[in-house]
Amino acid sequence: MEAKPKVLVLGGVGFIGRNFVKYLVDNQLASYVRVVDKVLPPTAFFSSAHQAAFDNSVVEFKQGNLTNPASITKIFTLDDGGHFNYVFNLAAETKYSQTDEVYREKVFDLSVRCATEAVKQGVDRFVEVSTCQIYEASKKPSAEDSQIKPWTTFATYKLQAEQALKEMDGLNLSIVRPALVYGPGDTTGLSPRLICGAVYKHLGEKMKFLWSADLKLHTVHVRDVCKGLWHVATRCPAGQVYNLADKTDTTQGTVNKHLEAIFGIKTGFMGSMVSNVAKLSMGGVTETINDRHLKPWSDLCRSEGINNTPLTPYLDQEVLYNNAMSVDGSKIEATGFTYDVPVVTEELLREQVAYYTEQNLFPKSSLNK
Repeated sequence: MEAKPKVLVLGGVGFIGRNFVKYLVDNQLASYVRVVDKVLPPTAFFSSAHQAAFDNSVVEFKQGNLTNPASITKIFTLDDGGHFNYVFNLAAETKYSQTDEVYREKVFDLSVRCATEAVKQGVDRFVEVSTCQIYEASKKPSAEDSQIKPWTTFATYKLQAEQALKEMDGLNLSIVRPALVYGPGDTTGLSPRLICGAVYKHLGEKMKFLWSADLKLHTVHVRDVCKGLWHVATRCPAGQVYNLADKTDTTQGTVNKHLEAIFGIKTGFMGSMVSNVAKLSMGGVTETINDRHLKPWSDLCRSEGINNTPLTPYLDQEVLYNNAMSVDGSKIEATGFTYDVPVVTEELLREQVAYYTEQNLFPKSSLNK
């Protein structure tokens, strides 16, 4: 019987990472899983299910600095003198509106240094997790060979990292570009909209977003991302790029209908005319929007005894522009992959909220039962 592989998960405490570790454990896919992150699991607001996965005997957590070459070498070195079969790079600075220096060090340099070490150590496959924000914003779904025009600074540096890794001799590389990822543990995908829904339930007001209902927000559930990462590493040839996006054709309107049901609120949109005027002074508009949301959210949390939560309704200026995320995730299906969660549903978003209500990190009183 062939031995199960040894797996290294970089950035494994984050949203996708914790779900991927659970996927590996639940499906008994690895003989050993080393998880590396700068964040310690006890401070990361794990659910009991994620904590149980990290407590499994095949999982070892190491806190590490993935921007330091000496630290990276230690992280990649196994005690038995062997090498990791699969390395999944989920580590990056994903906060919006950081400086170029931060993204250069914590996105580009991090990926290049880890991939360089993977070559030295003879890793069988290095899977780089990128983003669909590198594609030109368009209503037409972007395939892997579509026009490239990054619309966030994070995506600009992820694209540079992709290009550098593709040119690296000896690197058995796969690149995965997920659409907007949601699911248990999400804080930045659909969660800000869910939090805004709770805020407007608290205020007793109609919630209106910029732009229109048909703005594309193509999605992929984190469980399908985890399944896709493993599939790409173990079933697909090296040297390929794969998008991950479900079948929903999700739009702002799609999401708002679910928010109306979950919170019992009314929603709408500003429309193109008002939104284009707002675009002329987006910095001020962003500040006004966040001022509108942050105090009611704080008051709502305090009223339910929630003193510390990773959740915030804060919306960054970079994501408030009229940039459609429209993604074709069908290429990977030609390799035998199937999406287990092809459609965004109210139940799935309620599950996402429940991840936090069960830890007393999201106010239960805002939910429409």
